[in-house]
Amino acid sequence: SDTGGSIRIPAALQGLVGFKNTQRLTPLAGAVPLSTTLDTACAITRSVRDAVLLHGLLAGRTPRPLARPLHSLRLALPQAVMLDGLDTGVACAFEAALSRLRAGGAVIDDLPLTQLGEVAGMQAEGGFTAAESWAWHRARLAQREAYYDPRVAQRIRRGEAISAADYIDLHSARARWIASMEASLAGYDAVLSPTVPMVAPAIAPLLGSDTRFFAINGLLLRNPAVVNMLDGCALSLPCQAPGQMPVGLMVWGPAMTDDAVLGVSLAIEAALAADPYADPADATVRTASGAR
Repeated sequence: SDTGGSIRIPAALQGLVGFKNTQRLTPLAGAVPLSTTLDTACAITRSVRDAVLLHGLLAGRTPRPLARPLHSLRLALPQAVMLDGLDTGVACAFEAALSRLRAGGAVIDDLPLTQLGEVAGMQAEGGFTAAESWAWHRARLAQREAYYDPRVAQRIRRGEAISAADYIDLHSARARWIASMEASLAGYDAVLSPTVPMVAPAIAPLLGSDTRFFAINGLLLRNPAVVNMLDGCALSLPCQAPGQMPVGLMVWGPAMTDDAVLGVSLAIEAALAADPYADPADATVRTASGAR
C-alpha cells in the first residue's frame, strides 16, 4: 500500500513505475491499516502500460487513459517545496526530462502552489498516520512491543498525544487545503515534480543513527506524501539518463483524475523512451538484426 509514498518511493529509487490511484478506487479489505485516511492499495510495475492493466485488476474497472500528444498537454510545475534541496543527479535528470517534454510541444507552467508549505504543519505531530496507527496498534504495543521495530514503535506512539479534537481539526484543515489545491490546479492536465529529492541513499550510515534515519525518511516522504494528503493520484516513472542512478518523475493530480494522469504518463514515458544518447549506427544494427 501507499500511505505517504511507499509504492512510489521504491519505484523511483529502483528505476520502476509506481502508480498510486485515488484511494477510494481500490479496496483495502484484508490489509492491516497504517492510516485509514491515507492508505491506498496499489502496485509497482515495469511500465506505465503495466500500471494501467494492474490498476484495472485491483480496482475492478477498465481504465481509459486518453492518448494525448505532447503538444496538447498543459502541465504544472510547482515552485514551492517540491524542488527544494534536490540532489545534483535528480535536478539534472528532472531538468533534462522537462526540456525534452517542452521540445515535444508540452506547455509546462511554473505554478507557485504556496499551499504546499502547509503540508508539513498538518503532519508536524504525526498527522493521520500517527493518530490512526496508534488507534489500531495501542493494545498490541502494550502486549508485544518487543516484536516491533523500535523506530516504527516510536512513530506509532506519537499518536498517543493527538486528542480527538486535534484529529477532527486535522480533517477540517485537510478538507480546506484540498479545496484550495484543486482550485489552483484547475485547467491543468497534470502536475510534474521529482518523486523524491535524492537518489537511493547508502544504508550503512542510517543503521546506527536515528537522527540521520528520520531525516532521510522525511526527505523521501516529502513530495509523494503531498498526493496522499490531496486524496489524489500519482505515477512515478524513471527519467534518468542511461547508466545513471535511478530518478523518478512524478505525474500527479487531484482525486479521480486517474485516467488523465495515466494518459499523460503514457505520453511522457514514450517521449523519454526515445533515447537521445543512442548512436544512430546502433539503431541501424538493431533494426537489421531484428529483420533476420
